[in-house]
Amino acid sequence: MNEFKNDIQSKTNDVIDSGLGFVFSFVFFFVIFFIGVVFSFIGQ
Repeated sequence: MNEFKNDIQSKTNDVIDSGLGFVFSFVFFFVIFFIGVVFSFIGQ
């Protein structure tokens, strides 16, 4: 048996972890875009 399967650090599902990573990165870039749009409207 694989030695890495005996000592698992995280027993959560990888699909959930990758989904959360996608959502958090999407929200992060959306916030940056929204701040840029706000400054664009303020600058007009």
